Amino acid sequence: MEINVSEHSGLKVVAVSGEVDLSTSPKVRDALLGQIQGGSGVVVDLSGVSYIDSSGVASLVEAFQTAKSRGKSFSLASVGETPMRVLKLARLDQVFIIHDTVDAAVQAG
Repeated sequence: MEINVSEHSGLKVVAVSGEVDLSTSPKVRDALLGQIQGGSGVVVDLSGVSYIDSSGVASLVEAFQTAKSRGKSFSLASVGETPMRVLKLARLDQVFIIHDTVDAAVQAG
């Protein structure tokens, strides 16, 4: 699993790749919360994520709730078929703002 952070139009884009599971989700959580605490809105680029389990989803939910409580934007972008299936099963596709591409997420702010 790999995490890369970049900045686009004042938003932090956190690109995650590989599998997000019980062993790797704490790193994802820390990366997301760190960017939110730094005062930025966050776009999570999931284009490289091949698998996500409930602990990974919990990390996304916690980051979403933290961003919302601080008045910061938080969205997901480029969610692949397998992770999207997990989000839909948990009905989180109705909770998260999900964009087709990182560019669309950045433009939406």
